[in-house]
Amino acid sequence: QVQLVESGGGLVQAGGSLRLSCAASGRTLSIYTVGWFRQTPGKEREFVASTNWIGTRTSYADSVKGRFTISKDNAKNTVYLQMNSLKSEDTAVYYCAGQRYRIETYDYWGQGTQVTVSS
Repeated sequence: QVQLVESGGGLVQAGGSLRLSCAASGRTLSIYTVGWFRQTPGKEREFVASTNWIGTRTSYADSVKGRFTISKDNAKNTVYLQMNSLKSEDTAVYYCAGQRYRIETYDYWGQGTQVTVSS
């Protein structure tokens, strides 16, 4: 089994920055891709960014391109989401998730961390 634990959320003013962390433990060799998702009340969870496990291939939602950066510290089995130029519409609960090789769905999920951007 794999455990994912997010941290780093909080309250920040518009234009500010936050860095989220996702620490992975357990059978981490089974993880092929790590993604960040976010969700606000009444809305579906949406994709934010992803990286392959070795951190060489990344993908971003159009809404965060140029502002957010996903990266991975292989020694620490931790994936980061650096969020700059934050906007009020970035306010959400952010989740990290793990996807296994050749499996379409993300099977491993963290508990989420709240990000609130005040305007």
